Order: sequence, then C-alpha cells, then structure tokens
Amino acid sequence: MDDADTPICPLCLRPIPASAPQSLHHLIPKLRGGKGGPLILVHQICHNEIHATLSEADLARNFNTPDALRAHPRLAAFFAWVAKRPPDFQSKTPGGRRAWKRR
Repeated sequence: MDDADTPICPLCLRPIPASAPQSLHHLIPKLRGGKGGPLILVHQICHNEIHATLSEADLARNFNTPDALRAHPRLAAFFAWVAKRPPDFQSKTPGGRRAWKRR
C-alpha cells in the first residue's frame, strides 16, 4: 500500500498505516440504533478516547459525525495532542472510562 492508499483518521487527521492499531467506530452506537449504520476507520487510541469521554447516549444524540467529535472540547484537545505523534503511536488512555461522571 503506497501513501496515496493509506487511510487518514478523520479525527486526528494522521495517516493510519497498516501497522498501526486501528478500529472501526460506529458513528451511532450499535446499542442506540447504529447497527448497520455509518462507520469510520480511526486509530485505536482515538477510538479509546472517544469512549473514555462520551456515553453511548451522548454519542448517538450529539456526537455522531467526525466534525461533532472534533468539536468536543476534551476530544479536540486530545486530537490536537495526538496529531503531533507518529501515525503508529499507541498509549493507554489515562483515567477511567468517563471518570468525570462518577463525582
């Protein structure tokens, strides 16, 4: 696969080389009616951050497009940070899943 065929993550806008951890993200979660709906190919680290930040209800209602996900303040900061890393960069997602909701 040459550079022209390498997919681009629609969130962090980095290339997704075949060697990079990656996954498909349902723009509308399957449990919220998105089975068979639109999917986007993203880096695994970007996917992890989406689900660490937003509930499935929030994803279905308000964050069901790449533009909406990039506009979320926490995700925007994360995508800007990770965009400075190599395309195959991988790290554990800090904090628990949606830790801010446990207050």
